[in-house]
Amino acid sequence: MVTDLPNLQDIENAARVVYREFQATPQYRWGLSSQRLGTDCWIKHENHTPVGAFKIRGGLTYFDALKQRGPLPAEVISATRGNHGQSIGWAARAHGVACTIVVPIGNSLEKNAAMRALGVTLIERGQDFQESREFAMQLAAERGAHIVPSFHADLLRGVASYWWEFMQAVPQLDMVYVPIGQGSGACAAIAAKLALRRTLRIVGVVSAHATTYADSLAAGHVVEAPVTTQLADGMACRIADQAALDIIAAHIDHLVQVTDDEVAQAMRDLYADTHNVAEGAGAASFAAAMQERHQFKGQVVGTTLCGGNVDSATLASVLRP
Repeated sequence: MVTDLPNLQDIENAARVVYREFQATPQYRWGLSSQRLGTDCWIKHENHTPVGAFKIRGGLTYFDALKQRGPLPAEVISATRGNHGQSIGWAARAHGVACTIVVPIGNSLEKNAAMRALGVTLIERGQDFQESREFAMQLAAERGAHIVPSFHADLLRGVASYWWEFMQAVPQLDMVYVPIGQGSGACAAIAAKLALRRTLRIVGVVSAHATTYADSLAAGHVVEAPVTTQLADGMACRIADQAALDIIAAHIDHLVQVTDDEVAQAMRDLYADTHNVAEGAGAASFAAAMQERHQFKGQVVGTTLCGGNVDSATLASVLRP
């Protein structure tokens, strides 16, 4: 659970834990991307972490907190569409803990392979992330294993370190676009903004084909929504997390919904502009910025290439529309 957002000291401590494994990721003002948006566009490259996505930061701080509290569990279990699983798998391996990850049937082949390469025992169960999550919780209860949630304060501290890096490196940012899956990225951006006492606006981005956060924000409570996105698997959540929803509702400027077609175009744009590969969720913030580009009027805009783990066949299909 998350009751209080991490403060500046929490985030700085988390960054030190992260930097035992890798250094701060870069952020660049890309000329072609700025040209597309008609204003200065900075892109934070979380695709440059050792697992190709921002989630590893949370895994590292989660296990560090577990270790500080007492003996580590013999086994951890979690559910994922891929990047969270790689994060937990990486950290579990580093601490000598057995790790089982549950993914939906038909999950990304290359994300599955990447998790197995980290020593993860992979189980395919459920038609979507929510069904995988429910099975993971049941399995953990049966085995007496430790369940690692998708949203937790100990994950949030680590994830906040990347927004802390970004906001310090580019203090002139006026607004940032943040994709929302289960909410750790958006809540981490909010935490970093508050910790650094910045006035920038945080814009949430959801898939138009996975609208639980949009619907829940509009209703004022968690609303389940069907998931039909074929491209933004990192945002394919059917049920919003209440704790994340509360934080987002209190601090987000507004929300943008992006279609799979818009995400695909953003993946093509980012490849052409930066020659970096973006997965669907990794391109979503740029897709949202493109949607709102006529409103910027000279503002400095930040987007995040938060993951680059897309299957080769999918990428080839997107690049050849």
